[in-house]
Amino acid sequence: MSAIPGDLSSPQRGSMLFTVLVCLVAALGGLLFGYDTAVISGAIGPMETYFGFSPAQTGWAASSALVGCVLGALLAGTISDHLGRKRVLIISAVLFLISAIGSAIPLELTEFLTTGYPLFGEHYRLGLSQAAAYPLLVDYRILGGLAVGAASMTSPMYIAEISPARIRGRLVSVNQFAIVSGMLVVYFVNYFIARSGDDLWMRTEGWRWMFASEAIPAALLLVFMFLVPETPRFLAARGNRDKALSVLTRVNGRAEAEQELGEIETVIAQETGSIRMLFQPGLKKVLVIGVALAVLQQVTGINVFLYYAPEIFKKLGTGTDAAMLQTVVVGAVNLLFTIVAIWTVDRLGRKPLMIVGAAGMCVCLSAMGTAAVLKSTQLWVLGFILGYIACFALAIGPVTWVILSEIFPTRIRGRAMAIATTCLWIANFIVSMTFPIMDGNEFLLRTFNHGFPFFVYAIFCVGTIVLVARWVPETKGRSLEQIEEHWMRR
Repeated sequence: MSAIPGDLSSPQRGSMLFTVLVCLVAALGGLLFGYDTAVISGAIGPMETYFGFSPAQTGWAASSALVGCVLGALLAGTISDHLGRKRVLIISAVLFLISAIGSAIPLELTEFLTTGYPLFGEHYRLGLSQAAAYPLLVDYRILGGLAVGAASMTSPMYIAEISPARIRGRLVSVNQFAIVSGMLVVYFVNYFIARSGDDLWMRTEGWRWMFASEAIPAALLLVFMFLVPETPRFLAARGNRDKALSVLTRVNGRAEAEQELGEIETVIAQETGSIRMLFQPGLKKVLVIGVALAVLQQVTGINVFLYYAPEIFKKLGTGTDAAMLQTVVVGAVNLLFTIVAIWTVDRLGRKPLMIVGAAGMCVCLSAMGTAAVLKSTQLWVLGFILGYIACFALAIGPVTWVILSEIFPTRIRGRAMAIATTCLWIANFIVSMTFPIMDGNEFLLRTFNHGFPFFVYAIFCVGTIVLVARWVPETKGRSLEQIEEHWMRR
């Protein structure tokens, strides 16, 4: 079965250590999600200078991975429902590894094999013209996006399906903790790489090391995923009752495992497994709610700060090193308040956190927009950015993934999450592409002085509050089967 050890707990009580270790392994997919998302923030400036990007090319280089994210999320749903959650995460790890190395080179594969790794030695040469290397770099970024899209929906789904109901929210939130940890780690990596050479070195080689560093966590995910079991709900859906019971016993203890497996099998027996099931009365509503939550998580503007943070700080008058360091502060605040969310999501519930967090984001975005219009100091702007990041990390960041991992039926959970996650990445792509356009529009600059996008994102925060307060049910402490029955009764 699994090579992850249990603690000294008896089969009657289950093993919390086993459960936590398995969830931490799956959360490496979230860490790579965050790492890959944020690595571009340090690389985009030197790349822009090196390749001589136009504004449109800069936007495409920063957001090209999102095309892969959309495809990855869309394909991973069907694949995970057929091959399993574990195998999808293994495939994702391989794609992360290839993307990290390929983005760092970028060389034609045949030349790479004959000349060796170009980052080492004094006789570094790219091997391709800049015009040819740019699209090849984008191809590798899109490949990494496939991995991000697949991992973004599969990691929280894996954790939700293997976790006990009483701590499921907390453990799924660990995935968001891993995401922001990946961001913080790469902010530090980018900062120290930026300090390792002058501007010329950063433009030619430094940004390559930023991409290459992602190979380390990718290799860890690949190795450790072979040591964990498949989720009991997928095993039960495939008729592997003994294996499902074995995993549930290690998680919950024998008595509770038998009862939970019975509930899982009862629900599975009532499901058709067809994607058309999502359009039945009750479930059609939950699909709309899930998609709306996923889209609103992105159109409230979070990735504008994650993708463009150093460049935003540079526009405020800071140097390269200071901009990188301020980005580290953003990552640290993100991590700190995600920890708070982990400890409160199963105590306070999903809805209160979402409403309070969205309200705080709305206030901070409105203040940022006003500060931009009034041409306020960079200290004020940094304070508003940190407040916004804190509110996102406390609520919409982790809790959205908790809700999405809980509300869909077992047999088609993969495909349903794929639809919601695909819409999330499409929204992410739109926000990432439109921010430079809105921020650079001459009329909007004269009227709002870089503040217009923040007012737009604030309006979407209000929409999030309305959606959660009116249509999202509280799922704290309820089993996945009980949540499904809630929708089926409607």
